[in-house]
Parts: sequence; structure tokens; C-alpha cells
Amino acid sequence: MTERRLSRRTFLQLSGVSSAALALGVSAPEALAAAADVEVPDGVFGLGVASGDPASDGVVLWTRLAPQPLAPDGHGGMPARPVPVRYEVAADEGFRQIVRRGAAVASPELSHSVHPQVNGLEPGREYFYRFIVGRQMSPVGRTKTLPGAEQTAAGFRFATASCQAWYHGHFTAYRHLAAEELDAVFFLGDYIYEYGITAANLWRAGASVTPEHAVEIQTLEQFRLRYALFKSDPHLQAAHAAAPWMVTWDDHEVQNNYGADGSRYGVSPEHFVHLRAVAYRAFYENLPVSLAVLPAGPDSTVHRRFDAGGLARFHVLDTRQYRDRPPVDVDDQYADERTLLGPDQEAWLYVGLVESNATWNVIANGVTVAAITEDRTDQWDGYPANRARLLAAMRRSSNPVVLTGDIHKHVAAELKADFADPASPTVGVELICTSIASDGDGAPTDAYTPDWVRHPYVKLYDGRRGYVHVTLTPDEMTSHFKIVPWIEADADAPLETVATFVTPAGAPGLERLA
Repeated sequence: MTERRLSRRTFLQLSGVSSAALALGVSAPEALAAAADVEVPDGVFGLGVASGDPASDGVVLWTRLAPQPLAPDGHGGMPARPVPVRYEVAADEGFRQIVRRGAAVASPELSHSVHPQVNGLEPGREYFYRFIVGRQMSPVGRTKTLPGAEQTAAGFRFATASCQAWYHGHFTAYRHLAAEELDAVFFLGDYIYEYGITAANLWRAGASVTPEHAVEIQTLEQFRLRYALFKSDPHLQAAHAAAPWMVTWDDHEVQNNYGADGSRYGVSPEHFVHLRAVAYRAFYENLPVSLAVLPAGPDSTVHRRFDAGGLARFHVLDTRQYRDRPPVDVDDQYADERTLLGPDQEAWLYVGLVESNATWNVIANGVTVAAITEDRTDQWDGYPANRARLLAAMRRSSNPVVLTGDIHKHVAAELKADFADPASPTVGVELICTSIASDGDGAPTDAYTPDWVRHPYVKLYDGRRGYVHVTLTPDEMTSHFKIVPWIEADADAPLETVATFVTPAGAPGLERLA
């Protein structure tokens, strides 16, 4: 596999990205962007603004200049030249107390995206930001820094979301999520889908697409266009502007059910690493992630860690890039050496769990950990030895919690030391969020319900759309599973709470309140 991979230098040469473009996309001399007569088309902030990867003293800001987001060539209607961009960060929404100013350069090599890293902020507080290009000003975004290392936060509120197939319905859940006062949003994978959009799968009432969307994505320009289509949704833009996001991927950012450099659809490994390279590049260009996530060819370091003072440590995982091939039989499936995370990421995670002094240790992960059925080998069920190692490390940490997406269902489950023995100790809990839009309206129960609810450690199953709202305090975790009754017809559905659970600190489990 190593021999087939492109080197960082080779990939940058092939793609036309210079080191200067990368650096200037993060930070540039402010004088470079000071001119008010920068010539760009009107509506340059057509994809909104975002922030992400927060720390106690800073955050990554993001925008991608695109006055015509759905231009068929994937370039967003921008001229093929660099454009200087200014930004401002303020302590108040009216920008009377501006605390940071800076600049970056939006280059065509990176689809005119910028990722300025803002440092020197105060821990655990709210800020507002905006971008300026010439005389055009972006919408205002809200962000928050994480609590400092010595702080014990009274509470930390976040939401989890995943699986947003734009063509299956309206992003109604994001309309409600954007109204929540959150400290962060964790996105758990499937930000886009690679499938061609046709009359057969376009269920979003009132929507239409042009022919270039009808093909399965293969090129960098097609990935850029697909991100632009999804990000054109106003409710997704509002959710990005409401709080900082910590993002990981699952499979559809590249191809359904892929693993490492292996395609499930007959694409040769030699071609697939090129597909993965352009997919990972588009992921970086379109999301508020730090420069550390920028891929080197088909390789990208997405697993990373965030500390919210002494209250919580968040471990964001990559469950696609390093996994072993699908098992060939049951003996292979249960082989001790099989790994979903890869040896290096496994070691990194276990050390981070065991050495953590945080009250809560939260793992943001792409696929279901709880044992459900052996034939679902794309989930952790396909890697039981790796799951056993994970659970052993979780038992040595404080109050472990797993956040998951992928399955388009709300599920709350207790993680057992031995899933074959329901009476075995509960190690932690898993909160699985349903999709934002994938699979359309959904229903409380479906054909898969019996597979899940037959397990006594599964405490909730609901197949409608929505998100999970979680509040952590030093004493307990409260998880609200939010749903909207419909998404295909329009974006007007109300928000409902289908279930609420409390998990006391020091007593892993799920106590249902409603």
C-alpha cells in the first residue's frame, strides 16, 4: 500500500498547490488585504462562514469565496487569481470591542478557501467574527474557546450530527440546532454523499439540480461542487455560524463503505488512492479544520484531541483510513490482530484515555461500537478484537462516552464489558445520532428495529431525523434525543424530544427521564 501512495511533494506538484498558498491561506500580512478596491463578483460569501477546532486560546475560522456556488466547473464563480481576505474577531456581536484582526489569501489552488488560525483569545468565552473582501462583508459568526486547563467548567453543551444527504430532504434539524446556545458541535461523518443525484433519489420537495450532479463523484472539481451544493443550504450555514465544529469523516466523503485504500466497488487500489487524495483535499478546503488536517496526497491526520478544562476530554477518531480489509470469514473476523483504527491511532487513543484527568472522556467516532449483529462488518462488529481492546482502555478511564453517527437512527446503548453476557459490567455509554436528512422522513420503527431492541443494553431506537443535545457537568451527563417529524416536504417541521437520559458521573449507564 505504501508504494502506491503519492508523496506530499508529488501531490502538491500535481495539484498545483504551493507551500506559499497553504501558508497564506492561514495567515498573511494584514496590509496585503487592506485595500477596499479588491475586484471580485458580488455575493462572494455565498457559502457562509464557520469556525472549528477550538482551543482554550484560539480557534480556526473558515470561509470559501463563491459568488456562484453551483457554477458547473466547481470554482464557485471566482476568478483564477488569489484574493486577499481580512477578518475581525470581537468580544461583542456589534463589533465595538474588536480583539483580533488579521488576513489570509484565498487562492484558486485551494478553491478560494481560507483557514485563519486565531490565537491569543481568552479561555471559555464567546466571540464573534466576520470576513471582509474589498467592500463586501460576510455574515457574522459566533464561536467559543474551550475552558482552560485549570478551569473546571460548570457545564459544557454540545450537539452531535451526521449524515446529511441534501437530496433526501430539508435540513430542518439544523434550523433548530442553530437556535441552541451551544459550546460546540461534533459532526460524525457523511458531510456529503458521492452518489449521482437523479430523479430517483431527489426527495427534497422544490429542489432541482443540473446534469453535472447526476454522476458519481470522481474528480476534485466534482467534490468541490458537491460540497457547495450541500453547503448552499441556509440552515447548515446557520448551524456553522452558531458554534465551533469538530468534524470527522465516515465513508461517503470518499466512497460508500471504503476502508484504507480499498474500494468495495471494484476501483483498483492504484486509482482509489487518487480518489481518496482529491476527496481528502476537498474535505480540508470546505470545512473549518486546522492546517494539520491538510492531506499529504491520500493521507490525512484527522484524529485529534480537544480538552475542555478539567471537565471533558474529546477524542475525535478516524475509523476509515487505517482499518483492515473486511473479514473473509468468521475466523478472520475474530482474529486478534485485526484493527479498525490502525496500530498508531489505537495507541494514541488508549494513552489519551488512560492518562486523562478529565471528569468525562468522550470519543467522537464514525461507526457503531455496541454489538448488534455479526454480519454488519463495516461497524465495530467487524472488528471484535479491536473493540475488546477499546473497552479495556475505556474501563481504565473516567466516565467514558462514545458519540456515533452513520446508521440514520437515534440509538442510546450501554457498552458492556462482555456483550454476550448482559449482566456483565457497564463500561460506558454510546449516544448514536440519527441523520440530518439521509433516508428521508424516517419513522419511529423500521425493518431494522428488531436487530437492535432485542439487546437489553439498547435503551432507545428511533428512525426519524434530528440530532442529539448533550450537557456535561461535573456531576452528570444529560442527553436529549431531538427529532423532527418530517423533512421531505419542507423545512417547517417542529422540534420534538423523543427521549432524555441521565448518566451520573461515576455510574455508567442510561437512566431514562422521558
